[in-house]
Amino acid sequence: MRKVSEGQMMRPNRKTNGSGVQAPETRICVVMVGLPARGKSLIAQKVVRYLRWLSVDAKTFNVGQYRRTTTPNPSAEFFDTSNAEGERMRKAAAEAAVTDMIRWFDNGEGLVAILDATNSTKARRRWIQDRCVAANIQTMFVESKCDDEELVMSNIKEVKTTSPDYVGQDPEVAAQDFLKRIRNYEKVYETLDEDEADLTYCKLIDVGHQVIINKIQDYLQSRVVYYLMNLHIKPRSIWLSRHGESEYNLSGKIGGDANISERGQMYAKKLPEMVRQSAGDLQLTVWTSTLKRTIQTSRYLPFEKLSWKALDELDSGVCDSLTYAEIAERFPEDFKARDDDKYNYRYLGGESYRDVVIRLEPIIMELERSENILIVTHQAVLRCIYAYFMGVDQAKSPWMEVPLHTLIKLSPRAYGTQEERYSAKIPAVSTWRGKGSKAQHETPAPGEGTVDVEANGKPPK
Repeated sequence: MRKVSEGQMMRPNRKTNGSGVQAPETRICVVMVGLPARGKSLIAQKVVRYLRWLSVDAKTFNVGQYRRTTTPNPSAEFFDTSNAEGERMRKAAAEAAVTDMIRWFDNGEGLVAILDATNSTKARRRWIQDRCVAANIQTMFVESKCDDEELVMSNIKEVKTTSPDYVGQDPEVAAQDFLKRIRNYEKVYETLDEDEADLTYCKLIDVGHQVIINKIQDYLQSRVVYYLMNLHIKPRSIWLSRHGESEYNLSGKIGGDANISERGQMYAKKLPEMVRQSAGDLQLTVWTSTLKRTIQTSRYLPFEKLSWKALDELDSGVCDSLTYAEIAERFPEDFKARDDDKYNYRYLGGESYRDVVIRLEPIIMELERSENILIVTHQAVLRCIYAYFMGVDQAKSPWMEVPLHTLIKLSPRAYGTQEERYSAKIPAVSTWRGKGSKAQHETPAPGEGTVDVEANGKPPK
């Protein structure tokens, strides 16, 4: 029998497929449809983030952004159907967006484009369909149809504070103008119906209370529909926390099922106060992994708790319970290979970050269906979830620094995800490791309170 060294054992499975979904001939334009304040831009943003998270190249083409190059802060009258000049400029913006989208496909830059606009008439939708057919692009129309006045008003409040159209304006004046804009669109709005039965479409009625699908054609379209069926567009937040410092953290070991340290116990006791500071009187549901350190960290939280195997830490296989220095000594070639492509590298008998993303997809679907969730989990898992909500590039996500003893609040918005961080001001080791490093270091806790808020889909620096 041929003897195999430890280093040789790891190399055969060190990488997974780095190309994501293999559909090179696919070119899909997802065309948003609906009145303003129906969550179209939020849906578009979410679909793009979801697809990119799954390694499918996708991009949003927002017609409003093209229109703002010539008309950055239009009043409601600009959107009146009797305003011939406004109509001409809006058509020109749509033309520019579609032309850029076709060029994007022709350059081989992606598989799925989202055309984000009202596209509120059958004539406009037929024009888009004809342009796409001529360019050999599939279309899938996604209509968000909502008559829930409470939800519409909530979305109007969201738009008046975040839309680029109303930067620097009085919020109440902005809200009144936006209501007038909606009324102008209502004059000509035509919902998708049997007259367009030849089109592929998905209608989301009252935030997914009813979903109508027509002529869905292939794998990627089915994945998009599956995702849309799990969405809701009500404003909400998600809270994320790593477990408290563990005994393995103190010794520099990875993996395992260690108890939390004395300082980890201090964080567990302080976490309820931090959640109250961030969430107020909301009743949250706490999701943990099945490992002791997350369950121990959440023990003092006065909420319902659910344990998910899918939230367990990345499986480090034969390297479980080793320090990075020990891994570098025993498996030097693999230690370097993981640094070279950390997202795709798979430990022998274990997982890669890409594997973690795949097993987290049901968690993401359930998160999108739910409200008021606090997740207490592990560094690699938290990086993957954070990357989904913040649109972090795959190659960068495994290198993000996610400190212990910190509560993160993420609030998805139509034009990006807002982030707030709350520090417990309890010292802990830093488990972050830069490329080539074999050690972790003790770091003082940052100042208590929130840190800079980001709402642009990028992680804080």
